[in-house]
Amino acid sequence: MKMDPALHREKKPDWIKVRLPNNPAFWSTKSLITDLKLVTVCEEAQCPNRWECWGQGTATFMIAGDKCTRACGFCAVKTARPDALEADEPARVAEATRRMKLRHVVITAVARDDLRDGGAEHFQQTIQAVRQANPEIIIEVLVPDFNDRDWALAMVMDARPHIFNHNLETVERLTPLVRSRAQYQRSLTVLKKAKAMVHGKVATKSGIMLGLGERHEEILRAMDDLLAHDVTVLTMGQYLRPTQKHLPVVEYITPAAFEDYKAIALAKGFRHVASGPLVRSSYHAADFRPELDVLEAIETDVRATQGLELGPEHLPFPAPKAALGQALA
Repeated sequence: MKMDPALHREKKPDWIKVRLPNNPAFWSTKSLITDLKLVTVCEEAQCPNRWECWGQGTATFMIAGDKCTRACGFCAVKTARPDALEADEPARVAEATRRMKLRHVVITAVARDDLRDGGAEHFQQTIQAVRQANPEIIIEVLVPDFNDRDWALAMVMDARPHIFNHNLETVERLTPLVRSRAQYQRSLTVLKKAKAMVHGKVATKSGIMLGLGERHEEILRAMDDLLAHDVTVLTMGQYLRPTQKHLPVVEYITPAAFEDYKAIALAKGFRHVASGPLVRSSYHAADFRPELDVLEAIETDVRATQGLELGPEHLPFPAPKAALGQALA
């Protein structure tokens, strides 16, 4: 792969700007997470938006520890033998959502190939605990592929998240280089199966990083592949190298190019698209409304099985921010 060495000697383009914390809510969120002994992907993956998101009192919780069994070439999360699962972690995550008064929570996890179920039951328990503590919340999960074990995936879907997110990360040609043990087709299959398991009653979401050497036509094909596997929400952002040991940036994609890709994706049929240099899977996640019909179906099912006195009319639908389009450009 050809790479311009100057990319890693000179300063980043002007459009790659990280906002430093200047909001008391940032320190309040950090204190809460420390108090409850929780892990966030915001810090572990060195997300460039953590100052902004934490300043708004939102965070993406990473369950099942902070050590991953995979060694993806783009990811800052450490690779090591994971610790045992903490039985009280689901309750701690639920308590965090209650204290923060979240309307939308994102729950993710490291890959746990050391566990037979890949951590699926832990996802299930966390979803159930969050819903019990905060029944009005919209629950989004960002999951690994569970090695395509249907019974493990079914555990997560039985807990009925509103949004099921599994990232494709890159185009098919670059998958072996970028993603440890993962397979392009397997990720697509997992996305399609997840939706089928609940008869379409979930919004499915996936993300792609740009700047790793992918070609224009490969990006368009990835979009088509995701649509063919029933994905309705797409995120696209710039790959940023966490350390010198990770894959190099091959190209910085301009904001205008990201805007063009967004227009293409919407024209192709995605219902929601976030596309911009600093966009990540969970960036402004609460600003994207899952399909109303999906939310109604999920809440009807959950009320029937769990006896919750909650109707779809109680679910939060945040008004889109006027500046969101500019922020994602």
